[in-house]
Amino acid sequence: MADVQPLRALHYDQSVVGPLAGVVAPPYDVIDASQRAALIARSPFNVAAVDLPQGEPDPYAAARELFESWQLQGALVRDSEPALWAHTQDYSGPDGKRRMRRGFFCRVRIEGYGPGLVRPHARTHPGPKEDRLRLTRATRANISPIFSLYSDPTNAAWSALEPATTQGPWGQVSDADGTVHRLWRVSDPQAIAAVQAATRDSELLIADGHHRYETMQAYAEEIGGEGEHRYILMCLVALEDPGLTVFPTHRLVRGLDDERRRALEATLARDFDVSEVPGEQLAPPPQQGATPLQLGYITAGDEQAYRLTLKDQAIADEALGEHSEAYRHLDTGVLETLLLKGALGLSDDDISHFNGLFYARDTAEAVAMVRSGEYDAAFLMRPTPIAQVREIAAEGENMPPKSTYFFPKLLTGLLFNPLS
Repeated sequence: MADVQPLRALHYDQSVVGPLAGVVAPPYDVIDASQRAALIARSPFNVAAVDLPQGEPDPYAAARELFESWQLQGALVRDSEPALWAHTQDYSGPDGKRRMRRGFFCRVRIEGYGPGLVRPHARTHPGPKEDRLRLTRATRANISPIFSLYSDPTNAAWSALEPATTQGPWGQVSDADGTVHRLWRVSDPQAIAAVQAATRDSELLIADGHHRYETMQAYAEEIGGEGEHRYILMCLVALEDPGLTVFPTHRLVRGLDDERRRALEATLARDFDVSEVPGEQLAPPPQQGATPLQLGYITAGDEQAYRLTLKDQAIADEALGEHSEAYRHLDTGVLETLLLKGALGLSDDDISHFNGLFYARDTAEAVAMVRSGEYDAAFLMRPTPIAQVREIAAEGENMPPKSTYFFPKLLTGLLFNPLS
């Protein structure tokens, strides 16, 4: 059962730091060095300075000092009473359609993964967790939220929060993708109680933030006992929300020597029907039911676009026999097993460290990276249906990295969750 609680949030005082646009940032793992510099140039209070700390000899100590100084200066203030925070994101996805996703920020008691509690859906790796653990120890706060999903078929939670959104938002900011983020503080006890009742029996599915959740599990056990460190900052969105979308992440490969090319061609000839398609049809249409794997496929030096269709689901069933039926129909799982690991010989370590493999968020990016010769080939994916994500997670299995692309991302810096 989900233990959803309001929080006494720590947040920016806009009368001190100015508009939110100067102080918020995208998630830390999509920010490179030049983007970090550009963000910090906007404001000395930009969250990227803490979320991606620098400083010798200990960048995490520098993050602690900076975070504490912002509080001493009044740039960050803590609420005197607990509240939930209604949140909307008005956005255009990679498909160009305009949508609004609705959710709310809260704190959730940290539980181990398992039925009725919290479910992951993707594999994690130790490097990012160690970095986030050091930052958590230093700041004693959740700097960025976890994005999780829950089931609410009657829309009870949002119905309790929605009246607050008829007023002007506490904060509003547009990000680089054109998404408009709005935030309302909801401290009404009846509204909070209604949200808690609506989520009490929910199983939470982590959509984005697996590394940070597992970091907080480790931190909570390290501190021990009871206290605020047993709760983590989350933004919860209903699985039934019409603005919830998942987009594909395409796979690019390089380092295809003659041996690997021959192995790939042999596997494609054996397991796939290969047909030519117009360039504008390179990305396969969304999956309808449990249909066999379909991929778009292009190679460097060949202007033609191709559609790859698995000849028979039995091929995937045999190759993934140790997995659940739901996983055997997972496009990214079938691709990884048959082509990336099977034909090209990539290991889990290669995949996790981008050794010969990379990702593209949209078709145009994937095509450009192959046509330039930077990569040898691209496999264009279908989006993973939400129902399939739930089913695989319920089986206790984790998907390959980048199996889901939930868009838009949550901003870092809207709210912080103090852990002491």
